[in-house]
Amino acid sequence: MDDLLRVSIRVDTADGEIARARLLELEPAGFEELETAGCSLELAVYTDATGLACVRECFEDVSVTLVKAGWQEAWRSFHRPVIAGGVWIGPPWEVPPRGKPAVVIDPGLAFGTGAHVTTRLCLELLARQPRGSLLDVGCGSGVLSIAAIHLGFDPIIAVDNDPVAVEVTRGNAAANGVALDVRVVDGITAALPAVDVAVANVLLEPVIAILGRLDAAIAVTSGYLTSEQPDVEGWRPSERLELDGWAADVFLAA
Repeated sequence: MDDLLRVSIRVDTADGEIARARLLELEPAGFEELETAGCSLELAVYTDATGLACVRECFEDVSVTLVKAGWQEAWRSFHRPVIAGGVWIGPPWEVPPRGKPAVVIDPGLAFGTGAHVTTRLCLELLARQPRGSLLDVGCGSGVLSIAAIHLGFDPIIAVDNDPVAVEVTRGNAAANGVALDVRVVDGITAALPAVDVAVANVLLEPVIAILGRLDAAIAVTSGYLTSEQPDVEGWRPSERLELDGWAADVFLAA
């Protein structure tokens, strides 16, 4: 693995939501957030030279530190397990608690580890929905689909327009000992199967496009800020959760 860099940016607190959204697009595996003196935030990611270049393209105030001896442990300490919707989600080197349904995701795959707020919010909302068939649009690492199996949804179809993400989802499903129907499908342009519940944890504009194409009774969406909310004909908002500047919604078919 290339040298690990700790790349941090500092922004005004008022600009925190926008900075988080931009950084998440660059580093889907997540980031550190530290409060600093005054009205500012420090956001940091652990990445390589390629990741550093991407961050510098989007942000002006960038600081870089080479993580030297023991960087593997520093990297591991950055990826901590979480519990959402009653499901434990963590990296392979952590031991799940006994009696708790568990999803193990390798953060090195960088398609979403489950630790990000939007994933946790989606799982909390999914856990409150009636069980039935589920469609995961933009499945990424497959963490939501795998967790949904533990929640009791069946059958589950996971789709993504990126063939690499589809292979990652299949690999994660196999590593967790579960079977998933995973397909390469563009949720914005292709026909989507009819299901009881759909989930889409992507950005606001794709969520709006996906909602317009869904054939489902319930939709759980996230990937956008608390100041944003999809507004799509045929869907009415039913419930919202917010955390750390991010939001997730439940929509009912009108």
